[in-house]
Amino acid sequence: MKTEKREVEIVVLSDVHLGTYGCHAKELHRYLKSIKPKILVLNGDIMDVWQFSKSYFPKAHMKVVKDIVNIISSGTPVYYITGNHDDVLRRFTDFEMGSFKLVNKLVLEIDGKKQWIFHGDVFDLSMKYSRRLAIIGGKSYDYLILLNRFINRVLDFFGKEKISLSKTIKDSVKKAVKFVDDFEQTAANHAIAQQYDYVICGHIHRPQMREMSNEHGKVMYLNSGDWIENLTALEYNNGAWSLYEYNKDTLVNDEEHEEDTLVMADDKEILTNLAAEFNFMLAGKQLLAGPKNND
Repeated sequence: MKTEKREVEIVVLSDVHLGTYGCHAKELHRYLKSIKPKILVLNGDIMDVWQFSKSYFPKAHMKVVKDIVNIISSGTPVYYITGNHDDVLRRFTDFEMGSFKLVNKLVLEIDGKKQWIFHGDVFDLSMKYSRRLAIIGGKSYDYLILLNRFINRVLDFFGKEKISLSKTIKDSVKKAVKFVDDFEQTAANHAIAQQYDYVICGHIHRPQMREMSNEHGKVMYLNSGDWIENLTALEYNNGAWSLYEYNKDTLVNDEEHEEDTLVMADDKEILTNLAAEFNFMLAGKQLLAGPKNND
């Protein structure tokens, strides 16, 4: 039995990585079908252009695309903030279509508080100086996630607790831990310098909500996490931010769902479906613009 959609003032999602083996598109589709946001912020790396392959784009991934298009077509403001894995979109910054807008960063003033939202790769030196190395690392990470899923299926079969190889590696490598800590402090320092009340990032795949400070002041640092390992989002309701965790959402997990199958869309179907979604959005824009004045 399906429950009524939950109304949320603002939802922030990041690091979905559609088109990769690690993406939990089925779970994200269930989450998106369960909510009714007044504003949706897609904070980078939603589509993984670096690793996109026409031979791998399951129908579950296409469902997420359709969910987002449906939210846009309903008139809900949707901001797509570019990340590093979808940086090709940065050449189209400030593109608008109906209630959809493509930006590099976003500042919202909510209840008298200034919220600075951006992906965060600008603070990652590997993106700036070693893009090719970062792309190779991204592919390796994707294969590690695929291997992890296989191992967890075996562990689950034998009644053993699941593990996260990527988290274990990140937590055990001092440089990785330092990078994440430095990233968070750098984001906080910049936000404090610009007198923002909140700074909201993605990129590092670590969901977080905590107050950070330096000698000049303090700021609330938030990170929406990802839909590869953590399956998290940020939600704003009743004057406060909270961290949504899919694995703890019993209402969504207890619902009956359509049969989940890993069906691959072929090359022609992928291109046809994406074109159809784009044309649907374009038609909506033309409808909103009204008839042309030829006088």
